[in-house]
Amino acid sequence: MGGRTYPVLSRRQIEGLIAEGRSIFIVNQYVLKADPWLSYHPGGEKAISHMVGRDATDEVTALHSLEAQQQMNRYRIGRIEGRWSNFIPPIQGGKFRPLLEDEDLDNDSGECDPYSTETSSGLSSRDPSPVFDNAEPTIRNRRVADGVLPSAVSTSSVSSVEPDDDGMSYLDTITREKTTLDLEKYPSLDFGTQDAIVAKYRALAQRIKDEDLYRCNYWAYAIEATRYSILFGLSLLFLHWSWYVTSAVFLGAVWHQLVFTAHDAGHMGITHDFHTDSVIGIIIADFMGGLSIGWWKRNHNVHHIVTNAPEHDPDIEHMPFLAVSHRFFQNMRSTYYDRVMEYDAVARMSLRVQPYTYYILLLFGRLNLYRLSLDYLIMGRGPRKGPAWWHRWLEIAGQVFFWTWYGYGILYKSIPTNGDRFWFFLISQMVPMPVHAQICLSHFAMSTSDLGPHESFPQKMLRTTMDIDCPQWLDFFHGGLQFQVIHHLFPRIPRHNLRRTQKLVQEFCNEVGIPYALYGFVDGNKEVVGTLAEVSRQAAILAKCQKVIAETDDPIHGHHH
Repeated sequence: MGGRTYPVLSRRQIEGLIAEGRSIFIVNQYVLKADPWLSYHPGGEKAISHMVGRDATDEVTALHSLEAQQQMNRYRIGRIEGRWSNFIPPIQGGKFRPLLEDEDLDNDSGECDPYSTETSSGLSSRDPSPVFDNAEPTIRNRRVADGVLPSAVSTSSVSSVEPDDDGMSYLDTITREKTTLDLEKYPSLDFGTQDAIVAKYRALAQRIKDEDLYRCNYWAYAIEATRYSILFGLSLLFLHWSWYVTSAVFLGAVWHQLVFTAHDAGHMGITHDFHTDSVIGIIIADFMGGLSIGWWKRNHNVHHIVTNAPEHDPDIEHMPFLAVSHRFFQNMRSTYYDRVMEYDAVARMSLRVQPYTYYILLLFGRLNLYRLSLDYLIMGRGPRKGPAWWHRWLEIAGQVFFWTWYGYGILYKSIPTNGDRFWFFLISQMVPMPVHAQICLSHFAMSTSDLGPHESFPQKMLRTTMDIDCPQWLDFFHGGLQFQVIHHLFPRIPRHNLRRTQKLVQEFCNEVGIPYALYGFVDGNKEVVGTLAEVSRQAAILAKCQKVIAETDDPIHGHHH
């Protein structure tokens, strides 16, 4: 019996559906309408929203099991012919024209010119941008997505910027320069180049499957479990001996190690079964660590899709305490948190010293994760229907269990004085700090530029992520997070196979001409601190520009009349 036949939908028809508020995206040349699935999606509705109007084939394949991909077939409503040119999703500011009743669709080709600014995937899909929209229209000889100027186009230096009425021209110039640097460094965004990269990426994905790199090494997890048990046993032993500081150090070390396995489970990288890995993740994260794996999935899936996008990626949105891009100076609205990240007096003061406070803030990063976890569970931000409906209740049980054994059993019952309780709590929370440093290390020093909707998934992941070079015997300390480039390209590969996969990814990068960012641990941290220092200097310059403007009547020439 033949499969179902789907109608061919034109680009204009799909635009009209999105204009009506439908969540439409493309997977393997099929048009999917995900509206019925939004409230069921275990990874949250935000991740789907960022794929609306786009060809999501590579993102869907990378982040979902074959079973999940097959279940998506029920949401097919049509198919496309030819190459799809991405729209800018509504959540990212894309504008879409409603389909008129008497509109003639006969001449709709289903494709668009990637250099055109007349389609809704071009400049008309969003508000005017000072980065893209001021470009000279006569320059066409290597123009790329969304009107971004190619490397051949020069930009004025920061020192030549004349302040405008609010200092924003200074920020616009920095954005132009960083975008131009990325365009010079990475392959062209024309369709031919990006399609070739995607084809080789998919060939690499098949090679990884053929070499059985998705097979989990359960003996490696037996070793992990032994390590966790020894560390936890030592913590209890020193607690029994009243060596509270030492006990707290070992408990913090347990949490540091457990995070890696929770991360594996969250990506279904252990058994590759949704429910089994979800339960493993809940037991480790909630019952043993007091953190919500459901919150992490919702947050982390968005991070994997819009990596290092200041407006959209929650993993780099730490205002008012940290900023990795000057774009945070513009009172930017977070599409993840649905609030404005205000560049206020607290932010101005914090960013001025962020190169010095960075590691101090990381020491208390776990406390913020408790807050985010409780907010997620109490407010019911996870799915209440579908296959993951019961996860919230198991997680809440896990939170009660955690705060019973840790808060009551250890802090209250086993430690006699408030002073010792305070130091035990503080030290146990601070010891896992290297995990936070490792996560920040992977992205904070990498590109935050927006190169438009036509950049391929593999190129974007390689542009926004770095790997850390370390000896194999130290892999247990980094927990696989040192292979973030490989992980972002293939999130479901088991952690213990990432080192073997790294060689294949390096060959791929050499073949397609995309730089592979690999730093030593010390050098990587220097890059991060250097980025924070650069943003801090930019904030100081902006403050001087705004001060001059405030003190003069003529913002252009700085003269009183």
